[in-house]
Amino acid sequence: MKKKSKIYLAGHIGLVGSTIMRKLESEGYSNIVTRDLSELDLTRQTEVETFFAQEKPEYVILAAARVGGILANNTYPAEFIYDNIAIQTNIIHTAWKTGVKRLLFLGSSCIYPRECPQPMKEEHLLTGLLEATNEPYAIAKISGIKMCQSYNRQYKTNFMAVMPTNLYGKNDNFNLETSHVLPALIRKFHEAKVANKFKAEVWGTGKPRREFLYVDDLADACIRVMTLEDKVFSSLLKDGTTPLLNIGSGKDISIKELAFLVKDIVEFPGDIEFNSEKPDGTFQKLLDVSRMNSLGWKPETGLKEGIKRTYKWCLDNSIF
Repeated sequence: MKKKSKIYLAGHIGLVGSTIMRKLESEGYSNIVTRDLSELDLTRQTEVETFFAQEKPEYVILAAARVGGILANNTYPAEFIYDNIAIQTNIIHTAWKTGVKRLLFLGSSCIYPRECPQPMKEEHLLTGLLEATNEPYAIAKISGIKMCQSYNRQYKTNFMAVMPTNLYGKNDNFNLETSHVLPALIRKFHEAKVANKFKAEVWGTGKPRREFLYVDDLADACIRVMTLEDKVFSSLLKDGTTPLLNIGSGKDISIKELAFLVKDIVEFPGDIEFNSEKPDGTFQKLLDVSRMNSLGWKPETGLKEGIKRTYKWCLDNSIF
C-alpha cells in the first residue's frame, strides 16, 4: 500500500475508523475515500456495488460495524447479527468482484469460545461454545473471517482479518446503555464526582479479567499489516489457513482493579459498589499476540497513560 494508493476506509467516523483515518493522514496517505451513512448504506448491496464501481479503491479497510457492550448486545441481538453480516458481506464480495488488492477486516476477540484456553490463540477459533451475551455479534464476525478465508482459497484474494482486544480512546462511545466497560467506568465516575455522590455502581462482581488496547496502537498495527511486503503478507495466507491476526497488549487486569484505576484518574473520592446481580460475562479474555509481535509490532501506550489521555480528551471536548 503506497502513499498515493486509493484506500477505502469503511467506518471512518467510529472509534477505530476515525483513529485509522488520523493515522493514515499523519503518515502521508493522501487518497483516502470515505462515505457516511447519509451517502452510503453499507447494508444495501446495490449501493455498495455502485460505490465500488465509481471509486475503484485499490485497498479496503473494513472498520464499519454495529458495536456495543453487554447491555446493547442483549437488547438488540437481531440488529447486531443482521447489520454486521450485511455490511461485511457486501463489502468483501464487492471487493473481490472489483479486484481490490488487499482488504483488512476488523473483528473482535469475542469470536473465541467462552471457555477458551488463555491466552487465546488464532487456532482456537470455533473450538467451543461462544459467550451467550454477545453470540449474535460473535457469529457475524466469525462469518466475516470465514468469508475472507473462502475468497482467499477460491479466488486467491488477499483478505486478512485482525481481531483486536477491548479498545478505548478518543471518539469512544460513552453512552452508558451501549458502551463497553472502560468508557462506561470513565463516565460513571466522572458524573458521580460532579454530582458529589458518595458511591458509584459497577456491574458484576469485579472478578473477570479483561485486556485493553489504546486505539491509536491498533491503528498503527492495522497500517503495519496493510503495508507488509507481498512475500510476508502472502505467507500469512498460505495453505488456505484462517487469515487471522490477534492484536492486543498481551496483558489483562481485573474489572475491580480497572475500576479503582479509573476512579483514581478521574479523582472520584467516593466508594465503589459492585452489583453482583448484574452479569459478569466471560471470566477472562486475553489474546495471544505472539503472531503479531513476530511481525515487528508491539503497543506503545500503557493502560494508565491511555486512560489519562482518553479522560483528558473527554474533558477538552465536553463529552459528558
